[in-house]
Amino acid sequence: MNADIATSVTDTPLLKVTGLGKSFGGVKAVDGIDFELKAGELLALIGPNGAGKSTTFNMVNGQLKADQGSILFHGHELVGMKPRAIWRLGVGRTFQIAETFASLTVAENVQMAMLSHDGKLFSMWRRAAEHKRDEALALLDQVGMKAQADRPCSELAYGDVKRVELAIAMANAPKLLLMDEPTAGMAPKERNSLMALTKDLVTGRGLAVLFTEHSMDVVFAYADRMIVLARGRLIAQGKPLEIRDHPKVQEVYFGSGKTFEKIAAKAAAVSAALGAPA
Repeated sequence: MNADIATSVTDTPLLKVTGLGKSFGGVKAVDGIDFELKAGELLALIGPNGAGKSTTFNMVNGQLKADQGSILFHGHELVGMKPRAIWRLGVGRTFQIAETFASLTVAENVQMAMLSHDGKLFSMWRRAAEHKRDEALALLDQVGMKAQADRPCSELAYGDVKRVELAIAMANAPKLLLMDEPTAGMAPKERNSLMALTKDLVTGRGLAVLFTEHSMDVVFAYADRMIVLARGRLIAQGKPLEIRDHPKVQEVYFGSGKTFEKIAAKAAAVSAALGAPA
């Protein structure tokens, strides 16, 4: 990709959310929020419990239909589309609790996703183990799991299962990757390893990533930008340092600026150690 094309892709929003809203029983879970996401960017969606993060995530993914607003992805309106149709457009997703087939091998899990994308999931004439194995191994190599390709997922450590899930999410060559608390349940070293890997994929493939995360050290170490929700409303968006200094964010989310600055400083140290951008 030449520099002119790269600049064009980077400057054009891949995902544009406008006036998005959702209510449950008269309570506005998400109240008219707007944000954009570009290719080659990691955008963190954060906020306290009940802020509307999961509802927003599920509307983008198609699991919930928005009551109002627009979700434009690569020129396609996603509101009203089913999750599978959105997935086929090029939107991948990982979940808070990793979802794999424990009885299948690592490679077969990725191959199953490829079978589904190719519309052959229910064709009994071809087993998963025979479908695009070389492509599956190439994906596993990117996430550091090629050496374990023939092991059952049931034998893997949890951190490795999360890497496999990432490879599965990449099986349909997504342009946008949605990651729901990707480091939940992981030790600090595993968290940083997974997010560093994700950052490499974003840079190498020009992916856009929207992720929710409760570990603020992860958010500040790896997010290019952040959007902050509180009671369904977007209260701030910007680069990590801008969010760190935002008084409303400190008030509703972090409790005190002092605590918040300690978290941001810890994240900066992680970034420096791993060579991630500040």
